[in-house]
Amino acid sequence: MGSFKGHALPGTLFFVVGIWHIWGSVVRYVCNHKTFRVRVWHPVPGFDGRLKHLELYVIAIGALIDLCIELLYSTHLKFFVDGVLNPSHMNDFEHSGMLLMFFIFGVVVLLTENTRFLPLPEGALCLIAATAFCAEYLLFYFHSTSHKGLEGYYHTLLVFLIGLCILSSIGGALLPTSFPVDLCNGIAMALQGIWFYQTAFVLYGPMLPDGCKLRDNSIVCHSIESEIRGELLANFQLFLAVLAVLVGTVASYGFAASRYGNSQVKSLQTMQVGLDQD
Repeated sequence: MGSFKGHALPGTLFFVVGIWHIWGSVVRYVCNHKTFRVRVWHPVPGFDGRLKHLELYVIAIGALIDLCIELLYSTHLKFFVDGVLNPSHMNDFEHSGMLLMFFIFGVVVLLTENTRFLPLPEGALCLIAATAFCAEYLLFYFHSTSHKGLEGYYHTLLVFLIGLCILSSIGGALLPTSFPVDLCNGIAMALQGIWFYQTAFVLYGPMLPDGCKLRDNSIVCHSIESEIRGELLANFQLFLAVLAVLVGTVASYGFAASRYGNSQVKSLQTMQVGLDQD
């Protein structure tokens, strides 16, 4: 069983990075679609130095903070009991391994961008990102099978979103000029962040469905009907999340096209208007 804070923190990181990835992908495409390339991260425009790599610092530092919470704070440094790993904190050790992968990803990309010691191509960085998502996928896949009922269902839906992150990251390595692949990666991360928050509010917050309650550190529903009603509500919540992200993506594309679109795009639009008038 997790906690509200344990889901809200990674949810915030995934959502912020996902939204930034969507915006960066859209702006680069509307500025010049002919030279568009998939990027595993997006720099802050108009800045040099460390602020340029703000996204990478958010990933690395955010993962490190969450890692310290899981490994140091939650376990109270009681790593071993009778010479073996503390069975009471195996869940914390699992989360720590997943967070370590994202921390390594952030550090590797920073080394690639700022030093000569690790000059990896963008495709390789996409595969490293896919590896981090694979670690997350395995963690929550087995969570979805060990957590029964409504709790397991929310984790199962999360697993689908993580799988989309894996596929889009691998797609970025295989299709380095694909705008849909790059955009899909940002959308998947944003949805994953929203779903972390949705899980936190439903399972550990005030939005627990009627007929279900928290008992003995697990979610228990009074009847099969209550559990099914909760699962149907989860489907509707996911639909709303997808709709919100897609509407936001379309709106950001329209805004970026009107503000950053290059002269070639604008001339084509003007030509089209002239043809329609004729």
